[in-house]
Amino acid sequence: MAVKPFKLAVAGLSAVGLAALAACGDAPSDTNGGDNADASFSACMVTDSGGIDDKSFNESAWAGMEAVADENSDIAVSYKESSNTDDYDPNLQASVDDGCDFIVGVGGLMAANVTTAAQANEGIGFAIVDGSPSDAEGNPVETSNVYSIQFDTAQSAFLAGYVAAAQTQTGTVATWGGMQIPPVTIFMDGFAEGIAKHNEDKGTDVQLLGWDEAAQTGTFLNSFEDAAAGKSTSDTFISQGADILFPVAGPAGIGALTAAEEAGDAVNAIWVDTDGYESTEYGSKLITSAEKGLAQAVQDAVQAAYDKEAGNGTYVGTLANGGVALAPFHDFDAAVSDETKAEVDALTQQIIDGTLVVESPASPAAS
Repeated sequence: MAVKPFKLAVAGLSAVGLAALAACGDAPSDTNGGDNADASFSACMVTDSGGIDDKSFNESAWAGMEAVADENSDIAVSYKESSNTDDYDPNLQASVDDGCDFIVGVGGLMAANVTTAAQANEGIGFAIVDGSPSDAEGNPVETSNVYSIQFDTAQSAFLAGYVAAAQTQTGTVATWGGMQIPPVTIFMDGFAEGIAKHNEDKGTDVQLLGWDEAAQTGTFLNSFEDAAAGKSTSDTFISQGADILFPVAGPAGIGALTAAEEAGDAVNAIWVDTDGYESTEYGSKLITSAEKGLAQAVQDAVQAAYDKEAGNGTYVGTLANGGVALAPFHDFDAAVSDETKAEVDALTQQIIDGTLVVESPASPAAS
């Protein structure tokens, strides 16, 4: 099966929101990308915690920033790195003070902070990755200068769950998250539904540890950085019989991969956000990945802002528009049967056609 190219589609954004400043701490120093010293347009990124090289969404977003600068010499890009949530406001303000024309906040946890900064600086364009403008309580409020970049990753995670159910040898798989927030639980919901679909269609009884979709309860680290906690959590699930792990936790998810590596050939994993085979050092343990085309979406958003076409639009990546996808099986290609591959292709098309609907309370909607 082939991964579809990631493309950006724009629709108008309706209700979106306001927030309260909760700032403290000094902003970390910023880093420039590219050599566009004479550029007239400055696009700046504020990372979430986890580092710029988190093998996940920060790294992917920055790749999109660098790509647009490579293609358009009139755009200069830079980023400010957040160590924790206390860095969001000072980093956003520092970006404003630096004269940035377009500021991209990475991560839904930053939505309220980005919204507040946008309302205070209506002449500057902003974007939120994995979120939409909202107040500190998460209530949407309308803005005119915040672009929302979101992904219906329940769809790609559904396919990952189906594959996990097909590949498990123990009949038990597990998932866990970094924090219980929509960009995380949407993956877990889709994964659970994919397993349920396999059980229904194939008469299997694969059990999922770590997430109860109906109750919306499960296992979370309350961290996206603590790989040690990720490993201990994964070790526990392995001891309970799980032979496929699905961590949804950014760099903390590396703990699942180290646990799988220590457990030997019998335990493997599925990555999220990026193609983990390419972005991590544990490709031999990864069956596939539930990807989102974050780099392309950020690249296109910055270019749209440069062209004065971003405004307060919203983009939702789906299987239909190529914004989410199931990554290739890489080293596991021979292990995944032709039958399973054909079923995944058929399910993909059903989701695209709308005859199969993957539902999650966290699924975003273009408006």
